[in-house]
Formats: sequence, C-alpha cells, structure tokens
Amino acid sequence: MDIAHIVAEDKIKRAIKDGEFQSIKGMGQPLPKDDAAHLPESLRMGYRLLKNAGMAEDEGALKKELMTLDHLIAKCRNETELEHLEKKRTEKQVRLDQLIEKKEMFSKPASSHYKEKVYKRFGRP
Repeated sequence: MDIAHIVAEDKIKRAIKDGEFQSIKGMGQPLPKDDAAHLPESLRMGYRLLKNAGMAEDEGALKKELMTLDHLIAKCRNETELEHLEKKRTEKQVRLDQLIEKKEMFSKPASSHYKEKVYKRFGRP
C-alpha cells in the first residue's frame, strides 16, 4: 500500500468513529445493484458514461418492458387504455428492432439460428 492509501483509510476510519457519516442518506443500507455488472471491468466506466449521457440503451430493459406491456394488453378491458398500451408497445418494439439491427445481433453465425426463436417469443414475424 502506498502512503496516500494509508492516509485516506485512516481519515475514513476516523470520520466513521466520529459519526460524520451518520447523516448520509442510505447509510448502513446495501448498495444498489450494479447495472454494469454483466460487463467486463474494463468496459464498465465507458458504459456508465454512455448511459448517463443517454447514449446506451439496454435491450434487456426494453424486452422486459415489452413483456410487461404484453401482459397488460392481455388483461386490459378498457378500449382507450388498450389503444394506449398497444401504441406504447409498438414504439418499444420499433426501438428494440432498431437497437438489435444497430448491434447486428443476429449477423453472426453463432447467434443467427436463435433469430426465429427470439422473434417468435416477442411476437415479431
């Protein structure tokens, strides 16, 4: 350990002992799940920068939203609400299609044989 690390650790321990962190929101609570945990460590900072700038979209989140919308559409009895949900679902599906196309997700031979299964699962012809 270098001297800066030792000094920083000492200051943190002293601040904890003096109760300086007691007023911090979330003190003693577990940290939120890392949304970049699935990425290699070398790519996480770049992903976070892109995500905070609104440039990185997660297709997993879009797929979950589509599944939720499908469930809501199946249960909906109000015609106005149904139209709204179907419009929202169409928008999400278009966004997911654009994202998949942009990433060329099914262009590689290893994943191309899953294309039909994925499209069928999400109701795309």
